[in-house]
Amino acid sequence: MNSMTAPIRMHPAFRGGKLTPWGGERLRTVFGKDTPEGPVGESLEISCIPGLESRDDAGRKLTDILAEQGERAEGKYAGKAFPLLLKLIDAREALSVQVHPDDAYARVREGGKLGKTEAWLILDCPEDAELVYGIQPGTTREALREACERGSAVAPLLRRVRVRPGDVCSIPAGTVHAIGAGILLYEIQQSSDVTYRFYDWDRTDAQGNRRELHLEKALDVTRLDFAPEPKHWDGRPGVARMLEEPYFSLDLIRAEGEAVRLPGLRDFGFLTALDGELSLLWDGGGTAMKKGESFFLPRDCAGLVIRGTGSAALSMPRDGQG
Repeated sequence: MNSMTAPIRMHPAFRGGKLTPWGGERLRTVFGKDTPEGPVGESLEISCIPGLESRDDAGRKLTDILAEQGERAEGKYAGKAFPLLLKLIDAREALSVQVHPDDAYARVREGGKLGKTEAWLILDCPEDAELVYGIQPGTTREALREACERGSAVAPLLRRVRVRPGDVCSIPAGTVHAIGAGILLYEIQQSSDVTYRFYDWDRTDAQGNRRELHLEKALDVTRLDFAPEPKHWDGRPGVARMLEEPYFSLDLIRAEGEAVRLPGLRDFGFLTALDGELSLLWDGGGTAMKKGESFFLPRDCAGLVIRGTGSAALSMPRDGQG
């Protein structure tokens, strides 16, 4: 069998330091990642973001692998902008209150970039953990603007929800959101770095500087009428389709000693071991999966099966809108 059809173990790029002042140590302590010194907020597990590309065992960038393999690796996305980005995120402190544009807005205002719809799977969190997840019902855009201009006055207008491990949160473009302190999560998103900050909890760096805000653009794209609720995964053995968004799907998989066959791939997939002792098998081969490891699954992979005891997450692209 041609080795091009085998799953590819990916090694992440990291964002830390001043880029993620809210980050912690759990990417190293929980998942064994070889992170840089100091707090690190993001492990870009499968990424084609320039300068933050994930790599295979031989050190090759994912962008180079895709260029070599073409349609065999990514189906109809070959030769196009890579559509998805997968991260693990450790929020020692709360992230800024932010919002992302849709494709149409980003195309015009951000030089042709993709917008950003994303989703989170809560992996670990304190008992009282919460997210900012939308705007309080009845808030007008004018009231939101006035509060934003006064900084901390925006806090009472933010809608908060409690979360627990196994919760899945859909965050379409236009949804105001912030990851709460103490949350460790899995994030699947469009491959975009466009973020507009409303508020950063009045934090300052060592020089007393606050992070840049983007109030006008944030107000432009915010959906005031969207009040989502998390979905909860019950962890039963087998495959559970948790999300089918315009840009991606998310399946959560639990094996309890029996082999679990993965759904057929749409163009390609991302597979991440979340816990336990698992092996990934395919026609002609197999490999152990360590907790926190992610694999790029080329389109031509066949016979994909997980065996062992543990959980995994599978994301795949969808056509999207816009």
